[in-house]
Amino acid sequence: MTFLSTLVEHVDRCLRVLLATLMALLVLDVTWQVTTRFILTQPSSFTEEVARFLLIWVSLIGGAYAYRLKSHLGFDLLIRNLSLAKAKFMFRLTCLLVAIFAIAVLIIGGGNLVHLTWTLGQFSPVLNVPMAYIYAVIPFSGVLFLLYSIVFFVDAELHVTHTSSSDDTQGKANG
Repeated sequence: MTFLSTLVEHVDRCLRVLLATLMALLVLDVTWQVTTRFILTQPSSFTEEVARFLLIWVSLIGGAYAYRLKSHLGFDLLIRNLSLAKAKFMFRLTCLLVAIFAIAVLIIGGGNLVHLTWTLGQFSPVLNVPMAYIYAVIPFSGVLFLLYSIVFFVDAELHVTHTSSSDDTQGKANG
């Protein structure tokens, strides 16, 4: 087992725990918000902001993890109709584009946003938490996207196949 695959396994394990914890906290927070608003008729002041921040973190980290599992939205009609060599090239090109986006937008742009909000001392209105802590998930998710795109690029042979999907098989059976 290579260093990269061992690293990715450990990162995956940590992300699963982190995402499950964040989702559980989000469910508890929203449940408390509904309870205080409709049952106790005294809405809690912090739950909306906590839910918003948790949703930001779950979305960005979950998006990177979905990319890792190939559960993200993808359009593979073109790649499925290419030769294996061209499909590998296109797959590697998409990995390269994801890496460029991760570096330029998420890591550098997100890092600049974190630095700016930290320098300006921007705090959240209700919880009074530095917004840099909330925005820190942007470069963090960028590092995850970059890591996963490197893994996919290096192991392109393992990820590019020309097996027909169940939709194709179903469609041919009905035609």
